[in-house]
Amino acid sequence: MTISATTQRVRINGNDLAVEVLGPPADRPDAPVLIAHHGAPGLGSRAEPRASFGRLADEYRVIVFDARGSGESEGSGVFSHEQWAADVDGLRRWAGVESIIMGGGSYGGFMAMEYAVRYPGRVRAMVLRDTSADSSNMGRARENALATDRVEIDMEKFDRIDTGTVRDDDDLRDCWREILPLYDHVYDPEAVERKVAATPYRYEAHNYAFSVNMPDYDISAQLPSITAPTLVTVGRTDWITPVESSEKIVSLIPNARLVVFERSGHSPQVEQAEEWTATVRSFLHEVL
Repeated sequence: MTISATTQRVRINGNDLAVEVLGPPADRPDAPVLIAHHGAPGLGSRAEPRASFGRLADEYRVIVFDARGSGESEGSGVFSHEQWAADVDGLRRWAGVESIIMGGGSYGGFMAMEYAVRYPGRVRAMVLRDTSADSSNMGRARENALATDRVEIDMEKFDRIDTGTVRDDDDLRDCWREILPLYDHVYDPEAVERKVAATPYRYEAHNYAFSVNMPDYDISAQLPSITAPTLVTVGRTDWITPVESSEKIVSLIPNARLVVFERSGHSPQVEQAEEWTATVRSFLHEVL
C-alpha cells in the first residue's frame, strides 16, 4: 500500500512551521488525524515522530512538524509551553478537524499532556512515550549520569545542557554528544556519532526550554482532568524519564494504561520498533 507524504511551510500563529503530512491512502479520506510532537526543543525535529508515528500512516493522517524554534521552523516569539500548545491547536485547525489523536515522546510528551489539559475537547486519544509529569525526573537523571559505567560524563557539559545555559549551537552539539551514550539500552559509539551528525541544533529554543520552562514544570495537578484514553510507553532502562515517571502519569490520568518495554532505554519506538508500533496500533484500534 502506498502512503502519500507532503512537506510544506505552514503559517501558524505568526510563525512559519515545517510540516509534513503522512498518508492516509486514497481509500481512507476520513482517517483520524494524529499530530505527533517531537522531543528535545532545539535538538529534536519531525524526523523522529515521522519514523515512529509515521508507521501508522496506513490508517491515520499523521502530521509531524518542527516546533517553533526547532529544526527547519521559524523561531520568532517565545518558546513557552503555552505557545507550543497553541501552535498544536493551530495545526489542528489547519488540518480542518475538530479533534485529534495527540502523540509525543520525551519533551514531546510534556507538550502532548499540556495540549490535552489546555484544549480538553480536542483530544480523542493520547499516546505518550518516555516522559514525565514534572521536572523531578531531572534529579534522577543527574544521579544516573554520575553512576553510569559506560563513559565518564563531563558534568560541566551535563550541567550546561541540563540547565539551558549552552553558549551557542556548537556548544549545544558538544554537550549533546556528551550525554547521548546514556540514552540507548545498548551503547553503540558509532550510533552516537550518527545521531550527533543528524541533529539540527537551535540553542535558543533549548536554553529557553530548560532555563525557563523546566524549573517550574509540574502538570501533575491537572492530569486528573484528562478524559482522553491514554497509552503511556517507556523503556525499562530509560535514564532520563525513568519508569517511575510513567507510573506517576498513569496513576493520575483516569483512563491511562502503562506498557514497559524491557529491552529499551529512552527510545522503545526505535529499540523495540515492531512491538512498540503494534502496541500503539492495538490501543488506537480499541479506543477509537
